[in-house]
Order: sequence, then C-alpha cells, then structure tokens
Amino acid sequence: MQFSSLDLAPGLQRALEQCGYNAMTPVQQQAIVPARRGKDLQVTAQTGTGKTAAFAIPILQRMLDKPKTTVASRPRALILTPTRELAEQLADTIAGYAQFTAITVTALYGGVKMGGQANKLTAGVDIVISTPGRLLEHMTLGNVILTEVEFVVLDEADRMLDMGFIADVMKLIQQTAQTRQTLLFSATTSPAVNELSHKILKNHQQIRVAKINSTADTVNHVVYSVEENRKIELFEQLLAEKNWFQVLVFTSTKEQADRLLAGLQKSKVNAAVCHGDRSQGARRRAIADFKSAKLQVLIATEVAARGLDIQGLDYVVNFNLPYLPEDYVHRIGRTGRAGAAGDAISFVSREEEQSLERIQKLIGTKIKRIIKPGFEVSNRESLLKSISRKVLSGRSNKASETFIDLENTGKAKPKSKPRSSK
Repeated sequence: MQFSSLDLAPGLQRALEQCGYNAMTPVQQQAIVPARRGKDLQVTAQTGTGKTAAFAIPILQRMLDKPKTTVASRPRALILTPTRELAEQLADTIAGYAQFTAITVTALYGGVKMGGQANKLTAGVDIVISTPGRLLEHMTLGNVILTEVEFVVLDEADRMLDMGFIADVMKLIQQTAQTRQTLLFSATTSPAVNELSHKILKNHQQIRVAKINSTADTVNHVVYSVEENRKIELFEQLLAEKNWFQVLVFTSTKEQADRLLAGLQKSKVNAAVCHGDRSQGARRRAIADFKSAKLQVLIATEVAARGLDIQGLDYVVNFNLPYLPEDYVHRIGRTGRAGAAGDAISFVSREEEQSLERIQKLIGTKIKRIIKPGFEVSNRESLLKSISRKVLSGRSNKASETFIDLENTGKAKPKSKPRSSK
C-alpha cells in the first residue's frame, strides 16, 4: 500500500515524498487509517518497523483537517517518551513531516537549561514531545497548560513502565482534554502494558504487527562464550579480524562502558560513550559523530536502547546481557531496521547463562553459539561434577583436605587444619 493512496494534505504528502516514503510498512498500513478516524489504539510492533510515521502522520492530518490558531503555552498534541535522545529524534522526524505546513514542533527534556524551552512554549507550539519529568517541571512553572491537548501518544510505553515513569505519565494524561485521542505504542507487551491501556484508552483497537516480543527476521543472532574478564580482549580481536565499522555496543553499567572505552582508546579505536553521567551535550555529540561515521564504536547503556534510528547500522554488540530479557529486543532493534539485514552479537559469560536462557525463551528461538579459539570457557557444571566425583571416590589423595567452593567456579581450596584443643 502506497502513502499516495491515503489522500493526505498536499504539504504532508510532499514532505513524505521528500523523506523518501513510498510504500507503507505493516504497522503503518494497520494503524494510520483507524488513527486518522479518531480511534484509540494499543499498538505492539517491534522496533524499527516505522512506528513514528504510524502515529505522527494521522495526527498531523487530523490537525490539518481542523486547523486552529496556535495558542501560547497550550499545545494541541502531546507525545511522551522515556529518554532525551528519543524525544530529540522524534522532534526532528516529525518536524520533517510537517515542514511544508504551519504546524510547529518542539522537544522538552532534562539535562539542558529550561529557559530556551520555556520561551518556545510561551511563544506557542502545536506538538510537544517530552520526557515525563521535564514536562511536569514546565507545568509547575506555568510554562505549559495541557487542557487543550487533543492527541496523546505514549511512545515506548513498556519502557516508561520499566523506568518507573507511570505515576508521572498518569498525572500528565489527567490534565489533557477528556475528549482526547490516545495512542499507545510499545515494542513488547506485558500484563502491566495491558493494564495501562485499559486505564487510559477508550474503546480501543489492538494492533499486533509481529509475534509478541519478537525480533526482526532480518537480524542474525550469535553468542560468544567468554570469561567476563576477557570480554574487552575478545571485542578488540573481533573488531580487527572482521573489520567491523559503526558498531553499537551495549553494557549493563556505566562503569563497564567507561572500562571498555578506556581499553579501546589504548588500542587507538575511535569510540565514545553515551550514558547518564555524560552531559546532554556530550551525549548528543557522541550520537551525531557516530551517525556521521566519525566514530567506529559507540558504547551505550540502556539509555540509548530505545528510539535511536541509525541508518545502515550493521552490528549491535551486547557486551553484557541485559537484566530484563525484553531489553534484549530493544537493544538489538537498533539493527535490521526497515527490512535491512543486521547482526546481533552477544558476549556471554558463565554467570550470564541463565539470562541467555530467559532471552531465548522470550524470542522463541535458540541463538547460535560460537566458540572462539583461545577464548574457550570451561563448563562450570562439568567441572563441579568432576571434582565431586574425585572427592567421593577418594581418587585424590588430598580429598580429605579439600572442599568445593561453589561460588568460585568449582575450584578446590585448601582446608585449614583444625586447631588442637588444649
């Protein structure tokens, strides 16, 4: 189905053509028409399937169908998103769709001064894209009033639940017009997402574009077994051997990200980090440099896992597996977008094997395992069984002087001799 068949406003159609939009993706085919008719929607679709256009185009068209004068501090549409990076990216994308119309767009997020944002709000803006916390700050200061909001979008709703934003989200939605249209988009589904949908949506339609919690078919998944303390060494070797370029690497903590960056810098690899301890300006520069191919490696924590749309990104590496298996879907959703091929590579230590099992259960497939020569990992269970058999059979002449340390990967430790009683 082509966008040209939607009978969109000339300015909106012109913008989509300039953006290179011709055929609609499945989520766009299923969501745009009912959303344009004013229907509330709960949409579950994997990352990289064109969700932004699926909610932005019908909202823009409905605003153009019933044009209104822009009023100071009173936006017509509100899009809530969990991260600064996603808010900024959505604003750029939607402003591109609206470039040949009179509709104005702005993004609000923390990490920057509020003055510039406040000036835009008081001057009047039609569509506000914001993180929940920063929008509440502006509301408290009287910079924005939500009573005229006709359209509400929760983008990455599942992530906002994970990050504990739900109370703030509910406060904000309660301030909007009772007659609003609400669209809830998420990459994964859960009882919590469904409960939220029933609280904020009215007589809504459910759309599920892909298998629940699935990953793109175009992504090739592999895992490398490796000891935790050799992950940096393995990454550097693979980077050199396979000539990877523009690799997005996810770590579980800021400390791991900084440690990997230090190792890569010693090896003269152009890399940068994107995590919560870096200023918004530094994070923005790192992402911009990565997108423009000035960096070979961008290292990120979960803050960058949602919404980053990097054209032609071939490789995503999980330096550490995420705590929540659903976050695996979001992380690797940075590659294999819009039908393009991509590779998701995960480093798995013995301590992460259970996390891998949960991920495989969630996505419904077993991930191919690669053993890199020189990086073999001893099997913890077989090691424990082997030592246990030796102890029980008495094959070791020191069996009576050893014990099994289960928390130290099965290594035997000398047993201290009991003191003689006096």
